Amino acid sequence: MKKLIHSLSREALGAEVADIGQPAYRADQLWRWLYVQHALSWAEMKNLPRDFRDALEERFVIAGGEVIRETGIEGSTQKLLVSLARGENIEEVLLPAQSRRTVCVSSQVGCKIGCVFCASGQAGFFRDLETGEIVIQAVLAARRYGRAPSHIVFMGIGEPLDNYDNVVAAIKILHDPEGLDIGARRITISTSGIVPAIHQLASVGMQFELSVSLHAADDETRTEIMPLNKRYSVREVVDACETYTNTTKRIVTFEYTLIAGVNDSPTHLSDLVNLLRPIHCRVNLIPLSPIDEYEGDRSSPQIGALFLRTLVAAGVNTTLRDSKGRGMDAACGQLRSRARKEESAQDA
Repeated sequence: MKKLIHSLSREALGAEVADIGQPAYRADQLWRWLYVQHALSWAEMKNLPRDFRDALEERFVIAGGEVIRETGIEGSTQKLLVSLARGENIEEVLLPAQSRRTVCVSSQVGCKIGCVFCASGQAGFFRDLETGEIVIQAVLAARRYGRAPSHIVFMGIGEPLDNYDNVVAAIKILHDPEGLDIGARRITISTSGIVPAIHQLASVGMQFELSVSLHAADDETRTEIMPLNKRYSVREVVDACETYTNTTKRIVTFEYTLIAGVNDSPTHLSDLVNLLRPIHCRVNLIPLSPIDEYEGDRSSPQIGALFLRTLVAAGVNTTLRDSKGRGMDAACGQLRSRARKEESAQDA
């Protein structure tokens, strides 16, 4: 296959342009077309010579993703099903809110982690996304918004830190001040807790926001709902997060999905308070978004309010929020899962 042009760093793009025989300023023009004008066809690049555009088309794929389905209302939360150039589908979500233009992007096709309440990995893991397949999601969002997204969250399909190299390469493209210009503090990476990668991310030298899926404060419960806990215990994850905060000066957010009868008992609450009270962090309490593949249900509003009150009283910065996508294939991976089921039914 031809290369995805959105996989190229600024330096690599310049080298390719030089190899084609064009002057260096053409690389700057091309970069602007890709990341300021958000072009998705060579024909849009009117100030580039035709022979240069033809050479680019011979080497590169520019439309590395295409929106094939969407749910939600324009101007509000929208979930997009994106078909990749290699044939698979992923999801991204647009989350406009006042001055913010957030896009939630995927990092893999499927997921290896196997959290029981997450639709992303229920159909299995297929592959890592290439750098350009991550970047193109931001470009598609920019075309929808009419300007670059202000915030990027890596909370879509896949585990970002399991695709570490491509995710970090994509972030550097997204961050470039002469392109999409998304500040590091406006980029959130959500992880299930891959401890070595958290330490590695801390050493990059950029102040990313880090969000960690905790969901239980004791190893027995967390292992039951998140098999990754067999590799990295709760204590190891929290210690890595403290290191991240000390190194980057950014406060880590712990996500806690409230599941009725699974992780919402008084003992679970006490364990959570004891674990997090000594450290500087935030907590997001999230009632479960039900999926077909998991029989669990969300905790009652009363339990959610109790968790919130107790954590706040203990001095832990805590919010209780609902899923913005509820009612539109809410949980991550559901739109892709539904599309796969429909395709299977049509083939039967």
